Amino acid sequence: MARDQAEFYGQDEPRTSVAARERAGHADRLSSRAIELDDAEDTQFLRTEKRVPVRRSPLPKKAEARVKRALAIAAVVFVFGSAALATYRYGVHSWRFRIESSDSIEISGVQNASRAHVMDVVGADIGRNIFFVPLEDRKHQLEQIPWVESATVMRLLPNRIAIQIQERTPVAFVQIGSKINLIDAHGVVMGLPASRQSKYSFPVIQGIAETEPFSSRNAAMKIYNRLVHELDSEGSNSQQLSEVDLSDPEDVKVTANDSGGAVVIHLGNSDFLARYKLYVAHIAEWRQQFQNLQSIDLRYEGQIIVNPDANNTNHAAPAGDRPVPTPVRHKKR
Repeated sequence: MARDQAEFYGQDEPRTSVAARERAGHADRLSSRAIELDDAEDTQFLRTEKRVPVRRSPLPKKAEARVKRALAIAAVVFVFGSAALATYRYGVHSWRFRIESSDSIEISGVQNASRAHVMDVVGADIGRNIFFVPLEDRKHQLEQIPWVESATVMRLLPNRIAIQIQERTPVAFVQIGSKINLIDAHGVVMGLPASRQSKYSFPVIQGIAETEPFSSRNAAMKIYNRLVHELDSEGSNSQQLSEVDLSDPEDVKVTANDSGGAVVIHLGNSDFLARYKLYVAHIAEWRQQFQNLQSIDLRYEGQIIVNPDANNTNHAAPAGDRPVPTPVRHKKR
C-alpha cells in the first residue's frame, strides 16, 4: 500500500508537496475563472464606439444645385402666378371696373364732328367691363367718321374711357351733285360742321363727281393745293376766288370776282401765280375794251383769248336782243 502511493505521487517527492501543488493549481484555476467572469460582466456594460453615418447624395453637386435653383424658380412663379390669377379674377368680375353710363366716357377734341356719331360708336360699351373694351376696334370705327382724322382710345381705371379726337382740316367747299360739303387737302369729303359756330370762307370746287373714287379726288386736290400755295405765296390771292373747276387737270379754271363782276380765268396746269398777276394787271383795261367780259384764257404765251367759252357762231339777233359775244384774241403787252 505504501509502495503504491509512492508510485502514484512519485518516489522522491513527499506527499505534502504534492498536496500543496494540487491546492495551488486549483486556486489558479479558480482565479482565472473569476477573471474571465469579471471580463464577461464588464463587457456587457461597455458601449461600442458609434460610427457617424455619412449620407451621400445620389446626384452630383452641380446637378443638385440646378435642381434646387429650379425648385426655387418654380416656387416664385407659382406665387406670382397665383397672385396674377387672383388679380385677373378680381378685375373681370368686380363691379368697380364696369362702365356705368355715358358720363364715364370722356370725349375731347370734337368741334366740327358730331358728338352723337362718336357716341354711336362707343355707346355700345356702356355696362361692359373696362378690360373687355376693344380699344383698337373702337379707334378704327371712330376714324371712319368723315370729320375724324385720327382717334386715341384709352382706359382710365377703374371704370372710365378717354377718347381724344383729331379732326380733319377743311381747305375748300366742294359741290357734288346738288350738295355742297367741305373737303380736306387729301380729298376726304367731310360734310358741313355740326357746330354752327364754325364759319369758313373757301372757294367752291367744281368737277368732282359723286361716284369718283378716292384716288381721283386725291389727285384733283393735289392740283388745288398747288394752285392755292402758289397764289398765296404773294398775298391772299386765293380769297378772291369763288370757284375752282378741276374737271380738266390740264386746264384749271378759276372764277375771280372784282368790282366789275365774275370772270372765269383759264390758268392751265402751271405758272398759276404769274398768269393770275397778269389778269390782275390788265382786268380793268380788258373791261373797257370788252363790255361783256365773261372769261379769259391765259394759257398761251404772248397772247390772251377773251371769252373763249362763249358760243362763236354768229346768228342774226332780233332787235333789242344782245348779240352773242364771239372769242377775241388780244396781244399781251
